[in-house]
Amino acid sequence: MTVHGSAGTGVLDTPFGAVRGILFDIDDTLVDLEFSMTTALREVSEHLLPGMDQAGWEKFGRIFTHETTHYYDRYLAGELTFNEQRLLRGRAALGHFGIELAEGEQSHQWLTAYMEKQPAYVKPFPDVVPLLDVLDRAGIPYGAVSNNVHDYQRAKLDGAGLERVRRLVGTDTLGVAKPHPSIYLEGVRLLGTEPADTLYVGDNRLLDAEGSTAAGLLGVWLNRTGEKVQEFRGNAVSSLAELIAQES
Repeated sequence: MTVHGSAGTGVLDTPFGAVRGILFDIDDTLVDLEFSMTTALREVSEHLLPGMDQAGWEKFGRIFTHETTHYYDRYLAGELTFNEQRLLRGRAALGHFGIELAEGEQSHQWLTAYMEKQPAYVKPFPDVVPLLDVLDRAGIPYGAVSNNVHDYQRAKLDGAGLERVRRLVGTDTLGVAKPHPSIYLEGVRLLGTEPADTLYVGDNRLLDAEGSTAAGLLGVWLNRTGEKVQEFRGNAVSSLAELIAQES
């Protein structure tokens, strides 16, 4: 990656074209949300599933993080509160192993314990700070666009040591979620760039890469897991480090 221009007016020559700003997804792009969720889930659920082996806990985590996202979609649609979708996902994961989380006090205690423990495990991926350092040195503006509410994600970024990601758009900023074009374009507005000059990077192929591309940005799929998708013809990287590997 080559940087041209003075601080605040630089241009980055990335593998996908020259850009003047970068927007990021947050969860599982900047911060390892899956690790924080699965670690906290095990900590608050071990007393309910004593003796479960590692394979079992991995399955438990997959159900919560990947197989119950329809509950999160219902939250985005306004049908559930954020904590209601969390509890339903927890019940589904526990139910798979024959444990019924009772209504009332037991559910409240489980959810409260999870809410207290999960934020402490949220950390940035190792490739995040090096990239942000490059952007700061080059004067390239950056920010985040998330499919969660602003204040919750602000606290998450700050807790993960990413206070420098100051520009943030949440689902409550405009009242829409990805892949609605206006949520990406609000991020572009905050950067002071143009859509075609702005890179958008995220781990969700549909919402991040394809959604931002449809809005006129330069979308990039951050495929950390090496998922194989034959029909995808867009831009992809396996690490944020690939955006700065050619720095000069």
